[in-house]
Amino acid sequence: MQDQNYQELVRKVTMYLDNELNENAERELLREIKSNPTYLQVLSQEKNFREFIKSKIHRRKPSPALIQSIKEKIRIAPA
Repeated sequence: MQDQNYQELVRKVTMYLDNELNENAERELLREIKSNPTYLQVLSQEKNFREFIKSKIHRRKPSPALIQSIKEKIRIAPA
């Protein structure tokens, strides 16, 4: 697959998974994916990567001092 076409496919798949495609674009992408096993593989890889991030990467909670600092900066809005 050409690099430019691949990047465009990844962009479309990302938009699809983020629910950013309109109905027609979504249908067209799903048609393309259904007709091309390589496209299905790209969709599958992206889904698996997102699932990995959700399930395996743990985000640290911000410290109370950081939260308080942000709150104070919000309260002191520049005039």
